[in-house]
Amino acid sequence: MIQTLNQPVDDPVKSINLTVGEIKYYKDEGFLLIPGLLKSETAAALNEEVLEVMSQHGASYERLCEALNPGDKLRQSGEYLAGGTLDAFVNSRAMLSIASQLLDGPSSLYMPFSAVKNGGGGGRFHFHQDNQYTRFTDGMLGINLWTALVDMIPENGCLEVVPRSHRRGTLESAESGHGDGHKKVATDPADFLPIRMRAGDCVAFTRLTVHGSGPNPTHAPRLAYALQYYREDAEAIWDNQPARPLKSANRWRTGPVEQISRKFDEKGRDGH
Repeated sequence: MIQTLNQPVDDPVKSINLTVGEIKYYKDEGFLLIPGLLKSETAAALNEEVLEVMSQHGASYERLCEALNPGDKLRQSGEYLAGGTLDAFVNSRAMLSIASQLLDGPSSLYMPFSAVKNGGGGGRFHFHQDNQYTRFTDGMLGINLWTALVDMIPENGCLEVVPRSHRRGTLESAESGHGDGHKKVATDPADFLPIRMRAGDCVAFTRLTVHGSGPNPTHAPRLAYALQYYREDAEAIWDNQPARPLKSANRWRTGPVEQISRKFDEKGRDGH
């Protein structure tokens, strides 16, 4: 059972102490569902702000209700306005605390981004590992806290994970085949677990956990938000350079902006 603590009023996330059993489950299975992390009104406010970011990028709500090209399987943006609910969520001390508990040490925000799948046939997102992008030398020192902003079920493309897949290390990968810079595991898993979530639920998974998502044939977009963290002693390899500490690298911009840009993020950001 998750134990709720007192928290500052300006943090939209419940402060929790995870139990020994929850932390063990995460390490054993490679993921942990944390239900009811956000109040319904907080999830609704985040939903609204993510849709506004999408609109500023040229994808209106009406556009998000139909799928016209392979890129509609996932729309990502790491941008969020200063002073909004997204700003408070991305920089939540309670979220950072959850990451630090599961990573067994002080941690830092690595990268925030939206994970929006178009309705009207938004496609399956390939099974992959976050560590197939920027490669942490120890993939267990990175975590993704992936929060549903709408109810998610297999019928609208919920997240799917492969339990215990993190035990196999970083797997061989291949390009997605859609020319979008996304990666996939070389062999699709035969068995996986759909993660049914209510708006405000969160699922934590390791950088080595194989995950993807199904298609969304419904008439509404599927919205989630991912906060990735790293333990402060983590090192990683990217751009064909030797491993280096992430803490001093400033790999991705994580702070708020005063104005949303008119384009989506560059291709091939770390994980989905």
